[in-house]
Formats: sequence, structure tokens, C-alpha cells
Amino acid sequence: MNRLCSWLAIAFFLNPAVAQGATALTAPQQQEMVAAHNRWRQQVGVPALHWAADLGDIAQQWANHLRETNSCNMVHSDAGQLGENLHWASAVQWSDGRTQKKEVSPTQTADSWGAEKAHYNYAANRCTKGKMCGHYTQMVWKSTTELGCGMAVCADASQVWVCNYRPAGNYVGRKPY
Repeated sequence: MNRLCSWLAIAFFLNPAVAQGATALTAPQQQEMVAAHNRWRQQVGVPALHWAADLGDIAQQWANHLRETNSCNMVHSDAGQLGENLHWASAVQWSDGRTQKKEVSPTQTADSWGAEKAHYNYAANRCTKGKMCGHYTQMVWKSTTELGCGMAVCADASQVWVCNYRPAGNYVGRKPY
């Protein structure tokens, strides 16, 4: 059993809400996330993704883990055969010292990854030097068919978003589409 499976097995026993398949994303948010991904995928002519509830549960568990043990600092899980994108959003900071959760939509999250397209050189199959593009290439990886995401809000009102992809993409030396 790999580390992720061991961690997930422990999470299911310790958290009844996780065992019941709880996810922070509502059905409309799930649909919005899939639609946002599919708009980026349509641009390059790859098949649409579909929501996978088990991937949503895994992503939610990892988002909760980052909230509970890592103060929402982004660290990739050992997701084994899954692809994974992470997104962090700061809280709104008011001049009087108050903070509150920023309203971040699934579309905004997906578009933050999709915007990396500007840094991806398809002919050379690499990112512009000093720029990131791996979130984008995972989103549009041709053989990926399923998506599941979760989100957690941290004590400081920041939030972390996690999306898992099956099958994973971003194989060295291969183009995404």
C-alpha cells in the first residue's frame, strides 16, 4: 500500500464526514470547475473531462490535511497515479486589521492554471524560462478523462484548492496533446 492509500485509510477511520464522501464543493461548483477546465481543453481540441466523486473526496482530504497540518502552505500529496494541481488564495485584508475569506470561484481557480498557457511553448514542449506551465499542461493532458477537486479555508481565512486528475499527465518528454 503506498503512502497516500495509507493516509487515506487513516482519514476514513478518523473522520466520519470523509467516510460519507463529504466534499467542500457543491454540485454547482463541481459543474463550474469541470466547465472551466473543458473550456481550456476545447481550445486545443482534447476531449472533455468528467467529474469523479472519488477524486473529489481525495482532493478534499488533501485540502483538509493542508489546512489542519500545514497552515494551508501548498505541498503536493504523494498521489501515486493521479495528477494534481494546487491553488492558494489569500484572505481579504482590511485597513482596520480585519481579514475575511475572499470569494474565489472554481472558474477563477481553473483560469489561474489555464493562464499558464502563455508560458507554454508547444513546439519545444517546455515552459518559458523562469515561468510555470505544468498546471496548464495537466489541465489539457489529452489522455486525462476525470477530475475531482476540493477546497479548504484556513484559520487566517486564506484558502487552498486541490484538483486531482486521472489518469495523470505531465510525463517528461511527452506533449500534452
